[in-house]
Amino acid sequence: MNKIDKTFKKLKTAKKKAFIPYVVAGDPDIKTTEKIVLALAESGADIIELGIPFSDPLADGATIQRAVMRALSHSVSVEKVFDMVRRLRKSTDVPFVFMTYYNIILNYGVARFVKNAKSVGADGVIVADLPMEETKKLKLCADRSGFDVIMLAAPTTPIERFKMISNCSRGFVYYVSLTGVTGARESLPAKLKNEIKKLKKHTKKPICVGFGISSAHQAKNIARVADGVIVGSAIIKRIEKNLKNKTKMVREVESFARSIAGAIHSVG
Repeated sequence: MNKIDKTFKKLKTAKKKAFIPYVVAGDPDIKTTEKIVLALAESGADIIELGIPFSDPLADGATIQRAVMRALSHSVSVEKVFDMVRRLRKSTDVPFVFMTYYNIILNYGVARFVKNAKSVGADGVIVADLPMEETKKLKLCADRSGFDVIMLAAPTTPIERFKMISNCSRGFVYYVSLTGVTGARESLPAKLKNEIKKLKKHTKKPICVGFGISSAHQAKNIARVADGVIVGSAIIKRIEKNLKNKTKMVREVESFARSIAGAIHSVG
């Protein structure tokens, strides 16, 4: 049982749901990302997703695309992200999950990526453009190391395929709340809650919902049926708004994250 499994077990015992914030590593720079990650951990994050920037982030909307470009403009690489995680591990035990695209891992070397990610203290990876049928090599390396490969399911995923995705996934299943790309939305699909309830009948693994969640109210509503709530673009908007004042940036991210964590953790 790795750190992600232990986190969900602890939350279940406490009758709480997981708050999972997402930031792009290196946005606006590595040093500030470190401060933001520590602020998120202090604010109540249960798991933190760290985006490894890639030049063609197909699943991401405009907000995250701009964050990725800011990171790449500072030459952020896989090694720099690994070094950052190694430093962060001295200050926090919160589980870290990388989110990236398969070209990054393939170019780095699949076995090498898993080995080095695990050695610096990361706990898993989400690969946004890797279909279940193509995960064999990554999962083989990851399963040997106790490193979670977290799979995605979508509103268009048939039940039989969802069952296979759930069996393949480790840590949790990432449920994409809507068809389309990431980005904060004022409202989420009306049938979302019913969809999650239906899927939970077919898996014992935690289901965490991401894409589009922008407020404490939305997060609380989703937490009533899901095991965790993932918030990314709404956090990155606060980073983008304060690029000229990084002290204020970290403070605003922390305040927003605290409100989201409070809303999620208030749901039994």
